[in-house]
Amino acid sequence: MTDAISSILSQIRAHEARTREGPGSAIDVGGLGNVGKPGGTGETAPANGAGFGQLLSRAIDNVSQTQANAGALQTAFELGDPRADLARTMVAMQQAQVAFRATVEVRNRLVQAYQDVMNMPV
Repeated sequence: MTDAISSILSQIRAHEARTREGPGSAIDVGGLGNVGKPGGTGETAPANGAGFGQLLSRAIDNVSQTQANAGALQTAFELGDPRADLARTMVAMQQAQVAFRATVEVRNRLVQAYQDVMNMPV
């Protein structure tokens, strides 16, 4: 179980590092949007002034955007757009799946932590 958690955490860190690299590292599929870059710009606000709620909200928005980009790429591939090849479509879909699974794992950990705190004797 800890190996799986370590793997997910390393994937989250790698994804976060890619989003901080800048817009040049995104996969741009000829006007279909940047795949692998939530929000498409690659720019993130500094975390100094952001609270936990804002950070969590931004992370969920990034996962949603990643899923939307993968969906758009999948639709373009299904419609026969030559700019959307199978490899990019599959990579985008896998990135969206990993991001979603990581989000669910974080949610489960937060719920477990909340339950642990609520069950503590005072």
